[in-house]
Amino acid sequence: MSRVCIPDYEYKERIERAAALIRARGLDAMLVCSTESDYANARYFSGFWPLFERAGVVISATGEAALLVGPESAVFGKDRSKIDRVFVLREFRESADPSYPELKADTFRDVFNALGVKGECLKIGLGSYVECTLPIFEGLKESFPKAEIVKCNDIMVTLRQIKSENELACIREGFRIIELATDEVIRNLRPGVNELQMVGVAQRVIYENGAEYEGLPMYVFSEESTRHAISRSCYREIKKGDIVQLNLSAKIDGYSPSIGLPVVMGKLEGERRELVEFCLKMHEWTEAQLKAGVMASDVAKGFYQKYCDAGYKDNYVYGPCHGTGMIEVEAPWMETSTDYLLEENMTFQVDTFISGPTFGCRWEKGIAVKKDGCESYTDYLKKGIIELEF
Repeated sequence: MSRVCIPDYEYKERIERAAALIRARGLDAMLVCSTESDYANARYFSGFWPLFERAGVVISATGEAALLVGPESAVFGKDRSKIDRVFVLREFRESADPSYPELKADTFRDVFNALGVKGECLKIGLGSYVECTLPIFEGLKESFPKAEIVKCNDIMVTLRQIKSENELACIREGFRIIELATDEVIRNLRPGVNELQMVGVAQRVIYENGAEYEGLPMYVFSEESTRHAISRSCYREIKKGDIVQLNLSAKIDGYSPSIGLPVVMGKLEGERRELVEFCLKMHEWTEAQLKAGVMASDVAKGFYQKYCDAGYKDNYVYGPCHGTGMIEVEAPWMETSTDYLLEENMTFQVDTFISGPTFGCRWEKGIAVKKDGCESYTDYLKKGIIELEF
């Protein structure tokens, strides 16, 4: 079976679409930057995922493009990039801040000249403002002190929020592998194992079945740690009676879906069961609201109100959905303050989290918005609360 991936022609189409948006905004060029952990924007155009160092892509209004890498990635970048032009800039160095005194580095002016972007009073867009480090920004200003540098994150949201069929195929393949990993972790869960051992089980399965990496730092939490919206697994020994939270993921050619669900080491009863069942009920409610043409904020407002009506206002942290794709959590978020309509082939993680005084839980899976509803990428959560017997 051939590997599921983004074909080369789609990278060229992305650059062409970006150039049209750059022209529409009156920009001369756009720079996007990426780190090892938040690689999406540069990889979206180039296929290149940096290691230690940073990476960037410059796209001109005429559709010319270049990949920018750090001093140690010159050969790496040329070997992996879907963009032919590759420049080595000192500004994209790693955080240890080496000087590379012998390096004859390229500059942003070299890059722009090669793309046919000439002049002093340029208008340059930053398409990934958060990932643009201070050395990169300062290098850009040094090369073009008279340039107007503006934020244009919205261009990247516009490009990435509607997924192509190739992107959807990568996401589906990720969910296929995650289900296998979830099965194996549950088979291996028993009192006496620790959280990190279970993460190791999941890692083995995703790599054996075709993932290039974890789609997020996978976690297996138990008891008190399940209250954490963001955390890391540790050496805690899992005990009988614990609630164990799984969030497992698999990256396929840059696309990073995940599945989250609680597993109970025994029987779940009383208020603990009520909290977990409410969280699952809200997850199912959210999925039922999702279809093209729905205002995102209406879903979020209804979601929050149901937490309040059920007496769980203080247990609410966020919700009900966030965009997903190359990064497991990416724009757009679905919040009470958002003002966009859902469109076909937007992809979201329906991410339903609740935090109690001694434990919490999350039900999470990926969907694609469709005309009359949404396409769910896994049926795993239909199993409901999984209670293991020992």
